[in-house]
Amino acid sequence: MSGAKRAICLFAVLGLAACSNATGWSDDGFGSGSAAGAGAGAGTGAGALAPNSPAYFQQTIGDRVLFAVDQHDLGPEARTILAAQAGWLNANPEYTLTIEGHADEQGTREYNLGLGARRANAAQEFLVSNGVAASRIKTVSFGKERPLEICSAEACYAKNRRAVTVIAGGFTS
Repeated sequence: MSGAKRAICLFAVLGLAACSNATGWSDDGFGSGSAAGAGAGAGTGAGALAPNSPAYFQQTIGDRVLFAVDQHDLGPEARTILAAQAGWLNANPEYTLTIEGHADEQGTREYNLGLGARRANAAQEFLVSNGVAASRIKTVSFGKERPLEICSAEACYAKNRRAVTVIAGGFTS
C-alpha cells in the first residue's frame, strides 16, 4: 500500500474511533450531553461542581425533556425537569439560554422543523410561566437534523424527540 493510501486508511480508522460512545448518548457540543430526563441528584460527580455553573445545571438539574410521538405537549416528567430548570435559572439571572427543539427522523424536514419549534416554544412558555424572563430565552428548531441516535428503532426515535436547554453567559463574576 502506498503512503497516501495508508494515511487515508489511518484517518478513516481514527475518525471512526472518535465517533464511538460507550454510553449511547451523544455530546453534540451544544450542551446536550447528559442523559435524557436527568433530574435533581442525577449525574456523577455533581457534588464537585459549583451549584451556579452550567455543568451543574446540565448534570444535576437536567438539560433536556422528551416528547411523545408527533407531540409538543409537556408530560409530567418534562414539567418536573422544567420546573427545576426554572428554579435554577431564577437563582442565576446572569445566564441566558437557548432552547433547541428536535424531532425524530420520521416525517419531512419541513414538518419536523415546525414540530421542533413547537417543542422549543412549549418549554419556553413553561419557563416564562415559572418566572424566567422571556428576554433571556431564545428558541431554535433543528427538526430531525441533529439526532442523538440514528437507527430505525423506537428507542432511538424516543431519544431524538426532545427540547434541550443550552446555557450561555454567566461571565460577569
